Amino acid sequence: MPLSPLDIHNKEFGRGFRGYNEDEVNEFLEQVIKDFELLIKDKKDLEEKLKSSSERVGHFTTIEMTLQKSIVVAQEAAEELRRNSQKEAKLIVKEAEKNADRIVNESLTKARRIALEIEDLKKQSKVFRNRFKMLVEAQLDLINTDDWDHLMQYEVDTSQLQRLDKKED
Repeated sequence: MPLSPLDIHNKEFGRGFRGYNEDEVNEFLEQVIKDFELLIKDKKDLEEKLKSSSERVGHFTTIEMTLQKSIVVAQEAAEELRRNSQKEAKLIVKEAEKNADRIVNESLTKARRIALEIEDLKKQSKVFRNRFKMLVEAQLDLINTDDWDHLMQYEVDTSQLQRLDKKED
C-alpha cells in the first residue's frame, strides 16, 4: 500500500547512539510531508482532468461515430436519390420519345390523308371544269345556231290580239 502524508508524519524512528539531529529530521520530514501532499493533490487533480478528458473524448468519439454514420446514411441517400433520378430521367426520355414517335406518325398519317384529299379535289375540279366547259360550249352552240335568226324573222299579227283584249274589257 502506498505511503500517505499521515504515515510519514506518524513515523517514529528509534534512537541510536550518534543518530541524526532530531530537529533536522523533523524539519526534513515536514518538508517531505508538504511536498508529498502537494504531489498527491496534483495527482488527484490530474486524475480528475484525465477522467474529464476521457469523458470528453468518449463524448467526442460518440459524436464522431454518429457523424460517420450520418455521413454514410447521407451518402447512401444521395446515391439512392441519384439512381432514382436517373431512372426517372430515363423514363421521361422514353416517354418523350414514344410521344414524339406517336406525334410524327400521326402527322405523317394526316399529311398522307391531306395529300389524298388534295389529289381527290384536283380530280373533282378537273371534272367540274370539263363539265362547266362543256356546258358553256353547249350554251355557246345554242346561241350561235340559226334558230335565233329564224326567231327574229318570225312576225306575229298583233292586231287580232288587240281586238281580243278589247272584247274582254
